[in-house]
Amino acid sequence: MTVAYIGLGSNLGDRKACIQGALERLAGTPGIQLLRVASLYETAPWGKTDQDRFLNTVAEVDSDLSPEELLQILLQIEHSLGRTREVKWGPRTIDLDLLLYGNQKVDLPHLQVPHPRLAERAFVLVPLGELCPEMVLPQGPVKELAELMATKQDIRKIEPKVAVITI
Repeated sequence: MTVAYIGLGSNLGDRKACIQGALERLAGTPGIQLLRVASLYETAPWGKTDQDRFLNTVAEVDSDLSPEELLQILLQIEHSLGRTREVKWGPRTIDLDLLLYGNQKVDLPHLQVPHPRLAERAFVLVPLGELCPEMVLPQGPVKELAELMATKQDIRKIEPKVAVITI
C-alpha cells in the first residue's frame, strides 16, 4: 500500500455535494482506503479567473493501485459526477488531481507526479499542509509554501475540521 494525496475541487452545482460524492466513490473503490480529508476551503479560481469560486480540499488515501490505475479511477469518478472538459481550467462539477503518490516520480504525457503545479497553488498546498505540516516537497516545506501562497491567493477555510475516515 502507498499513501497518496488527491486534490478535490468543485465550482459548479452543489459544490459540497460533488466533493462528498467523490469522497464516497473513492472510499468505495477496491484498492483505495480513504484515510483523512482536510478542511473545506473556498478559493478564487486559478488560471481562468472569470468563473465562480471553488470549494477545495485534499484527501489522504492508502492504495495498492499503480499511479496510472489510480488516475483512471479519478477520471471515472469525475465522469460519474458530470465532469466535462470543454475549457482548460474552466468551470467543473468536480476536479480530482493526483498530487503525490508516496515518494514516486511519474513523468508521462498524461500523468506527472508530484503534480507539476502543486507548489504554485494555495488551494492544494493549504489543505495538504493541514494534513502533513512536516512534509517537504522538492520546492520546500509544505507549511512554508502554503503560508506564502495563501498571502498571494484568495483562500479561506469554511469547514475547519480534518475528517478522519473510518470505513
